[in-house]
Amino acid sequence: MLNKRIKENTFETKEEVSRGFLDLLSPVLPFFQADDPGHLKLGSHGTVYTETKREAEAFLRPLWGLGPFLTTQDHSILETYMHGIKAGTDPDNPAYWGQVTNFDQLIVEMASLSTFLLLNKEKTWDILTVDEQENLYQWLIQANEHTIPKNNWHFFRVLVNVAMKKCGKPYSQEMIDQDLAIIDSFYIGKGWYFDGVETQIDYYVSFAIHYYSLLYCRFMEEDDPKRVQKMKKRATLFAQTFKYWFDSTGEAIPFGRSLTYRFAQVSFFSALVFANVEALPWGEIKGLISRHMHRWMNHEIFTPEGLLSVGYHYQNLTFAEGYNAPGSPYWSFKTFILLAVPEDHPYWQAEPQPLQIEENLLSLPESRSFYQYNDDRRHLQIFPAGQFLHFQNHAGAKYSKFVYSSQFGFSVPKSSYLYYEGAFDSCLAVAENDCHFRSKDQDITYEIGSDRIIHYWQPWSDVTIKSTIIPITNCHIRIHEVQTQRMIDVYEGGFSLPLNEAHAPLIDGQRAMYETTEGISSVEGIYGFDKADVVRTEPNTNLFYPVTMLPHIKGHLDKGNHVLISVISGRLSDETLENPEISIERNKITITQAEKSWFAALEN
Repeated sequence: MLNKRIKENTFETKEEVSRGFLDLLSPVLPFFQADDPGHLKLGSHGTVYTETKREAEAFLRPLWGLGPFLTTQDHSILETYMHGIKAGTDPDNPAYWGQVTNFDQLIVEMASLSTFLLLNKEKTWDILTVDEQENLYQWLIQANEHTIPKNNWHFFRVLVNVAMKKCGKPYSQEMIDQDLAIIDSFYIGKGWYFDGVETQIDYYVSFAIHYYSLLYCRFMEEDDPKRVQKMKKRATLFAQTFKYWFDSTGEAIPFGRSLTYRFAQVSFFSALVFANVEALPWGEIKGLISRHMHRWMNHEIFTPEGLLSVGYHYQNLTFAEGYNAPGSPYWSFKTFILLAVPEDHPYWQAEPQPLQIEENLLSLPESRSFYQYNDDRRHLQIFPAGQFLHFQNHAGAKYSKFVYSSQFGFSVPKSSYLYYEGAFDSCLAVAENDCHFRSKDQDITYEIGSDRIIHYWQPWSDVTIKSTIIPITNCHIRIHEVQTQRMIDVYEGGFSLPLNEAHAPLIDGQRAMYETTEGISSVEGIYGFDKADVVRTEPNTNLFYPVTMLPHIKGHLDKGNHVLISVISGRLSDETLENPEISIERNKITITQAEKSWFAALEN
């Protein structure tokens, strides 16, 4: 009954959002143990931090939702949480969360606890004894004494200091100013930031940097009006183009790290409502949030116990980062900041509006991406460039493919030895002797133009590739100019689709297509390729589907200069493809489709 109810929830009214939160929280409640306060064991897989910290994280992350809920309602779990907070911050208690060290995961979890205090001071801080307050203060304020990564983590310390200020304890204004200055140095323009390194522009811009900025706006509006005004202005600018990360069905683009946080993808829009920033009309914001939440509730995101699993559209550890613990997915509860918005707010009275996208194509270099919608906006594709992140699992697959799709997802490799193990969709994979494949990771340089994206990259020091990607209606053209000093095999991957044994692949020379009810994936080699094929990939490599089929084309290149041209299409089952005409004359490529033409000049 619970599963059916949450699948039917439209998340439009405050009552529906509240019920959705309780339905998601309910399966967590049996895991609280009276003899282990402040800790939750929700699973057994490991992370880069200790089991004790995994259990503290699992205990604290639901506060992102419980805090907003408690602003207007009561819940019996509050008593359990207060008991756990007292124990976890008492150095003399066996349940103590521990002394903080540099780059400590516990500093991350301080953010939810600090926000919990800011939202519910009377129900939390004010009921503690003087000694309990001091323990909590001393545990939180450790954040000021330690080194943290130069990225969104600086906002965790800001929230700690703001919370202590509002609770009447000593805090560091100098630290707040210092941390916000570092965040400010990440700003690019048009509302966009990078997250610590210029090559990372992903959901952390929305559910971290802007989200915490908007919390700051709400709690510090009177204390810091000048900075708050700037933050609100930037959030408003950001909203105008961040909506291009969602399609009309509510699905968000799968891209970058921390995708196991799932519906946190829309939490920025919830924070706009919380901070009363009408960056888009309230009805448009409500449509974005409600469609997205309803969509997620109808994916297989729960364990048999009803817990949020580590994964994306289904439970999947293959793609997970080293910091994805069993309790990590409850970061998604940040979206429930909506529950701290009064019922008389105009957001709750607004009717949800459809996705408002003016143009099917958008070139936005500030976000290091090019965006393409189909005609009814049900399918969104983004073409990123110049993005990568070191020291993260599957960074090349998460940031550096040629294209990402809201309807087909993407895959990460389980191994790079054989092509099917690597599941190299939406990229060019190269190898020697058909093994040990490599695909594009960090661009040497790149261009995002008004109608195309260009990558310069090197899979080996003696192989240089210029890849030009030109999106056109229901497909895109890939042009690779390859200079190689070794013999290599090249495999051009299309989009992955779920295996359906009732559907046979269609292979004809240099064309391959696979079609299911989810859509159509097709590839065609125009120049430089030898044959086409469809491969069944290693299970649990795709974020959307446990087992997939991958159309691709392949060829063999000797030493020298080569040109590869292909047409790649991922389209919905009711869409057709008008095959483009492509011709090469000397160093000029002409592409024609529906009386529109594109040109590309070859360098060699």
